[in-house]
Formats: sequence, C-alpha cells, structure tokens
Amino acid sequence: MRIILLGPPGVGKGTQGVRLCERLGIPHIATGDLLRFAVKWQTEIGNRAKRYMDAGELVPDEIVLELLRTRLSQPDALDGFVLDGFPRNPAQADALGEILDELGHKLNGVVSLEVPDDEIVERLSARASCPTCGRTFTIKGGEPEVCDVDGERLFQRDDDRPEVIRKRLQVFHQQTSPLVEYYEKQGLLVRVNGVGDVDEIQARMLEAVPG
Repeated sequence: MRIILLGPPGVGKGTQGVRLCERLGIPHIATGDLLRFAVKWQTEIGNRAKRYMDAGELVPDEIVLELLRTRLSQPDALDGFVLDGFPRNPAQADALGEILDELGHKLNGVVSLEVPDDEIVERLSARASCPTCGRTFTIKGGEPEVCDVDGERLFQRDDDRPEVIRKRLQVFHQQTSPLVEYYEKQGLLVRVNGVGDVDEIQARMLEAVPG
C-alpha cells in the first residue's frame, strides 16, 4: 500500500503513520527525518541541506526530492510506504509524481487527516519536546517532564504557544488547500476524521484507502 498523509501540525500524522506502517509492514517516510539523518551522518546531500538549515532557510525542493528518490528506491519501500510531510503544494506534488512514475510506484490514496483547529490548538499548546531525540509528549503539569527514551528534560517550543499555533494553521490552510484540490481531482483524496481514539482513527484510515 502506498499512501501520502496530509494534515496540519498536531493532527496526528506521525502517530498514525507509524502505527499504520507497523501494521502493514511498510516504511514510514517522513521528510523531516530524512533531512535530520542526512545531516547527522554528514552525507553529501546532508551537507548541502545543512548549509540552508544553518542559515535559517528552507531546504530547496530539489534536495528534498533527491532524498525522497533515494529513499523510495530502497528495497523495503518497493511494496509500499507511508509518506509524511511532503508534498506541501501542487508544484511539489507534480515533481513527486514524476519520481513515483519513474520508480513504478502507484499511489493507493492520499489521506487528509482532519481535526478542528480549536482542538489542534489545545493539543499543541500542551505539547513538550525532547531536545535530544525530538520526540513529543503531552505536558501533564506539576514537575518538569522528562523523555522516557533518554531521560532528557522536556521543553516547550515557542511555536507551541496558542497564538503562534493559530497563525501556523492559517498558513497551512492557505498553502495546502490547492494541494487537497489537486489530489481530489485525481480521485486519490480521502478525508478521515482525526478526532477520537488512536485505534478508531487507524480503522477509519484502513477503511478509507483502497487496498
């Protein structure tokens, strides 16, 4: 099964993508992870990406697409994958489509996970991150929380403040609306309610995407 996951920050794409991949035995491919690992291992493309990241600039599409082409060519992705975090606009979708055609990958569907903005604001404003591994956790109050993987003290990012979250959501909707229409016209888009228990949401996704 080959799926693209769409949705604003805080909608649960990462959680649902990983769970879906574990269930189906296919890789979860997140562009943010690809970039981080390429930089960490100081690959040639990682070093190119790092120059932009260090300057606070967006990594150019051609670098991200090069990473994706390499990753989607690997043996474990031949039978399927869940792609999370890319594309973000129709131009990127066109370029990704060329790569998928080149590699012989046919999409089963594009899942748009949908959650009301007010709930996303509530979710993200209660979120804290690990400075080492990048995992996120829900703040429960009281004493500072620590990462249950490496024991590092969690911190709350500035962009997890409610007013910043609403601005991020506004930008997301403006930028992604054309992408939703893009895949809708191709008959690939399926809308999935992202509110509820994680198992319920997972069942909705499996039911919505043709095998």
